[in-house]
Amino acid sequence: MIYIKDLRSGIDIFKALSSEIRLQILELLANNEELNLNELAGRLKLSNGAITLHVKKLEECGLIEIRTAVGKHGIQKLCYLNKDKLMVDLKSKEADNLYEVEIHVGHYSDYKTHPTCGLATKDSIIGDFDDPRYFADPQRIHAEIIWLAEGFLEYRIPNYLKANHSFREIQFSLELGSEAPGFNNHYPSDIHFSINGIEIGGWTSPGDFGDVRGTFNPDWWPPHLNQYGMLKLIRVNSEGSFIDGCRISDVTLKDIQLDYRSELTFRIAVTDRPPNNRGLTLFGRHFGNYAQHLLARVLYNVHENEASSGLDPTESLSIK
Repeated sequence: MIYIKDLRSGIDIFKALSSEIRLQILELLANNEELNLNELAGRLKLSNGAITLHVKKLEECGLIEIRTAVGKHGIQKLCYLNKDKLMVDLKSKEADNLYEVEIHVGHYSDYKTHPTCGLATKDSIIGDFDDPRYFADPQRIHAEIIWLAEGFLEYRIPNYLKANHSFREIQFSLELGSEAPGFNNHYPSDIHFSINGIEIGGWTSPGDFGDVRGTFNPDWWPPHLNQYGMLKLIRVNSEGSFIDGCRISDVTLKDIQLDYRSELTFRIAVTDRPPNNRGLTLFGRHFGNYAQHLLARVLYNVHENEASSGLDPTESLSIK
């Protein structure tokens, strides 16, 4: 996801999107994963010179990326979407009050897993397939793909708020899919999300996708295994909990009772609850279709003094 925290910082992107031709290029890439320059020029009935100028504009503002590959007719440039979501915060003054951290998918603080399961770095499998013992291997901090049929992964999110700050919204961005032996594009799985032990809702992954190779998968990754997931954006604020803008529960930040002293944990889980208990796969930067790990973003309010933040200075430190 590309996040624009204020209108002025997004001027280059807005200019790029002002062209009908460039919008058509983005639509073609969204529907075709990747296309070379000749294919784009042919479909839009433009010269190679004209398409190159439009593609350069989109690349410069970060909307698309280009990689070179050897084809039947020599070197070709392949274009693909850098991200498939664009978020613009119109409240630029408030948007300054945020921080974002990227957490490697292998940096979980707690876990529980049952086969089929496993994890891998961008260079190799860690241990053996379907052996939960390797989830405790020290090399797991370098993992960039993790899969499990049942259980959970829990991550500790740093809390950088000060005494005169209060939480306004928490966001998580991650690439997820189901977990089938091998892969199965039609394999729905109910994946549940929790913050500090409070379930905020769930999402049903449509499948464990493997029909085409993931854009960022390393060359050694076997073609008969899962290849990519879906990028999801989870948000919790004063109005409820949402995924990709759709409400998943009425749980609010007030229900979680967070303040500047709180620990902050985020859990992704699959259970034995029917009907769709079919595991999860979490993709990191060097796997799947999105070059990112787990992204956590905290938006907060700044108050003139501690009293105005809604905190009682006499409250004990046990509040979480």
